[in-house]
Amino acid sequence: MYKLKVSNFLKDGVHFGHSISKLNPKMKPYILMKNKGIHIIDLYKTINKLCLSCNYLNKIASSGKVVLFVGTKRQAKNIIAYYAQKINMPYINERWMGGLLTNFSTIQKSISKMNVIEKNKSLGLYNLISKKERLLISRVHRKLKKNLGTVSQLQVLPDCIIIVDINKEKPAVNEALKLGIPIVGIADTNSNPDKINFPIPGNDDNSKSINLILYYISNAIEIGIRRMKTIDFYLKNQNND
Repeated sequence: MYKLKVSNFLKDGVHFGHSISKLNPKMKPYILMKNKGIHIIDLYKTINKLCLSCNYLNKIASSGKVVLFVGTKRQAKNIIAYYAQKINMPYINERWMGGLLTNFSTIQKSISKMNVIEKNKSLGLYNLISKKERLLISRVHRKLKKNLGTVSQLQVLPDCIIIVDINKEKPAVNEALKLGIPIVGIADTNSNPDKINFPIPGNDDNSKSINLILYYISNAIEIGIRRMKTIDFYLKNQNND
């Protein structure tokens, strides 16, 4: 299904790890060599782990599961948004809101509140209240939109989380681990890959590296979604016959 070439990963700098002093010993199995004070990641192992991740994501997407994309660092924000929107999946690219998973019912209430404000605004109902009240509601809405706007479509807990930089996104990792939600994550040489289900050894600081990995990940999910829709269409027609 996936034709991954080492040359593409080499060109986009997926192999560049952190400086030797920042090594997490757990990443040693994925390191090929040292060069000019930094660790070089074994791209064959990267590709192997990426294929395993893609196979898993393709499988769950084909059964209608929900995947949440998480990446708030500058290099990942726009890339996360692009690929998540492309396949109509929820994402977090501003900041992780504490309790998003572990206190999901409360977060859902906030999402509902935001949706109600937007609905009332579209209906013109806020024209019937005072300017001061409209200003207060607008402030509440801006705050909710900033924190929850990208996950407003998350009606249920995600079945899997895709994370760029598992070190930076520790709150997301910890909440997913607590609830037993599988994690697919890019693991640089300063990371602990043992904490996540599907670690992908690679450079999580370079936008080209992040983009290449997420390209394959989102493509696997998209293929799974198309398969699910094809099966549903076939079954529907069979029932009509």
